[in-house]
Amino acid sequence: MSLLELENLTARYGRVGVLHGIDLHVEEGSIVALLGANGAGKSSLLRAICRAVDTSGTCRFDGADLGGRSTASIARLGIGHVPEGRGTFADFTVEENLRIGSVSRRGSRSKSSVAADFELVYETFPVLREFRRRPAGALSGGQAQMLAVARALLSRPRLLLIDEPSLGLAPLTARDLFDRLSGLRDAWALTILLAEQNAKLSLAIADRAVLLSRGRVVHEGPSGDLETVDAVHADYLGAGSASRERTPASEDPVEIGANQGSER
Repeated sequence: MSLLELENLTARYGRVGVLHGIDLHVEEGSIVALLGANGAGKSSLLRAICRAVDTSGTCRFDGADLGGRSTASIARLGIGHVPEGRGTFADFTVEENLRIGSVSRRGSRSKSSVAADFELVYETFPVLREFRRRPAGALSGGQAQMLAVARALLSRPRLLLIDEPSLGLAPLTARDLFDRLSGLRDAWALTILLAEQNAKLSLAIADRAVLLSRGRVVHEGPSGDLETVDAVHADYLGAGSASRERTPASEDPVEIGANQGSER
């Protein structure tokens, strides 16, 4: 069953179009990797779903049309968004940031329910329990990203949109974060749409992959499918869809898109 359905979705910033007729279905309980080079439209697509940019076309969540709704009302329907750059409140403590996430909570807001979810957050990200009294601005890049995800989880979304979680992280830190993300689906009963430039990490945890190029879907398929790997190779290497060549099945699905910088 499709939890999210996009049909002929377009988006623009002022007069500049950034998405051009996106068709996409995300099945409930799945992890979908949204791949593409810088400027492909990944972040814009997540913002369009939340109605944070000017859009046209059809966007339905669990059968409900999101057209005309505010970003806040969409969040209350059960769509959580972890934006690029994390967006935590640096002067607030880790625990205060988490409590902000629970304010827009879907479903039960009883003290016992919120407390149980705090405990689940701390089980998922133990470092947040250890540093719960520490200002968010004092966290490392990886810890801050965990906090951003955890804060979104406390709103109890059904669909979690995560934008470039590996950005600025050292490779080992990014790998650890993605290992944790893969466990969220079952622990929190989530569907995840993951926009990420690191193709290798994304394909390792996703069920399906959607490749964007210049605001259009150029490929969609199972994440482990050789055709998907070929499409990712071609796009990141600049070959385009017309000149894709088969890669040996044993070849690693490219480090292209992997963040090589140190953790911030």
